[in-house]
Amino acid sequence: MSKVYTSASDEEIIKRIQNKGLGLRTSTSTPKWPILRLALTRSLKFSTLPDEGLDRRDSIGSEYSFEQLTGQDNKAQPEDFTDLFRALLSVYYNENLFGDDERYAKYLQRHIRRGLREFATSWRESHDFHEYLYQELLSDLHQSAQSNTEKPRDQPSIENALHDIGVQAEIRQIQEGARLTRYRLYLANVNDRDRLNKGLQKLGFILGLGNQGALSSGTDESKTMNLDIPRSSGAWQRFSGAELHVWLQNRNSEWRLPVYPGVDVMGDPFGFDLAEAPHLLVGGTTGSGKSVTLHALLISLLHSCSPTDLQVCLIDPKRVEFNSYQGIPYLYANQVVTNAGDAVEILGDLVAEMGIREEQLVKAGARDIDEARRSHRLNLPRIVIFVEEMADLVMQNEEIESLLVRLAQKARSAGIHLVLATQRPDAETFSGLLRSNIPSRIALTVQKASESRIILDDNGAELLLGRGDMLVRLIGQPIKRVHGVHVTIDDIALAVKTIKGRA
Repeated sequence: MSKVYTSASDEEIIKRIQNKGLGLRTSTSTPKWPILRLALTRSLKFSTLPDEGLDRRDSIGSEYSFEQLTGQDNKAQPEDFTDLFRALLSVYYNENLFGDDERYAKYLQRHIRRGLREFATSWRESHDFHEYLYQELLSDLHQSAQSNTEKPRDQPSIENALHDIGVQAEIRQIQEGARLTRYRLYLANVNDRDRLNKGLQKLGFILGLGNQGALSSGTDESKTMNLDIPRSSGAWQRFSGAELHVWLQNRNSEWRLPVYPGVDVMGDPFGFDLAEAPHLLVGGTTGSGKSVTLHALLISLLHSCSPTDLQVCLIDPKRVEFNSYQGIPYLYANQVVTNAGDAVEILGDLVAEMGIREEQLVKAGARDIDEARRSHRLNLPRIVIFVEEMADLVMQNEEIESLLVRLAQKARSAGIHLVLATQRPDAETFSGLLRSNIPSRIALTVQKASESRIILDDNGAELLLGRGDMLVRLIGQPIKRVHGVHVTIDDIALAVKTIKGRA
């Protein structure tokens, strides 16, 4: 009889969910089928097919019979979801799988393994697993049901709500965006600008927005502001890894390090040149879309640059985000760094590399790497350092912060750039000295206004919608609201496969 296979790494994910997520006993008697079913459900939410590489087996994995997966082998309370599973997969693949056990098992295995890997990528042990499941599996259904009965917000209702918080405003324009409706307000008094910003939470309460807050932004006119009112998530326009690929094909040819985290409020692709940033902080709570944003930035760079023009240093103390990039020709020192000790060593090497490059630039008579490359006097690749969960590393070894500060202060001219990510933005782990040298910021959803100020030097991130909704502050530019592209594990696998195929 055909069986479903899981690898040793898949089993580690299952154990982590059993122990840390569901709080189940970790003995051999603890059933695994609930987790396998959840993984199947998570994978079926993707519109793209699972990678055929998930068919591969090794000698240290595990196997599960159909009876184990459907619950039939549960003697105390036997179940039979065989027909349900076959029906779901038959609809997904548009094939009749009721008479083909081998093909059914293959598809079932691909989806279960993809779902497990998605859990490993998107769930953090610090975040309640049940809340995570709700957000990933059920929130769309809930919001969709709400959106079916959601009444459109007319102009008078918005103006009356503004009046209730002491703001006299006239709506001059209404624009339907990708996730929200933007109202262009003409304010009766310039002081209404401050009243609006201070009254956003109360405004959200009056409008019945719940956890989804209203946000305001300035315009070029002193008495004009934009007010963004979110729609239910069932009405959101979503953007996938395939669309990211299209944006990159049409990118600005003058950008040296093109990155596309998502789209602007109106749904148009939003990108920038990381070389101009020149360093970037990405902050957001668990489930906000921080890790997905990192993957979007990284894939953008790998797609746009050759290994002779770009090297990436990947530091991941959680050991889950960057493992997929092992073996790509872009890796600095040919490794993904996974512990604080190795991080200190490789950051020290990069500080030394910065010094060497500075001497080379002086000898070449060039001010920076761009001038050196244009004159063909030096052809050094840019280096982008990605640090996932920076707070964890800093708490493990204080030397890491001092090394990051040195790089942030002086590395731009040498063509070395930082992308630092954290889910705990606070003064202890992101000091003022480091913050002052990281001029560009991306803030996803945070829990408190104080955390928003740590990242952005401004409020607002505490009112974001989650799931990739972000505020972007680039050096010398006003804050811009962006909705993140949803990069899946399949998108990452395809990108890595393409990159290795080019080498």
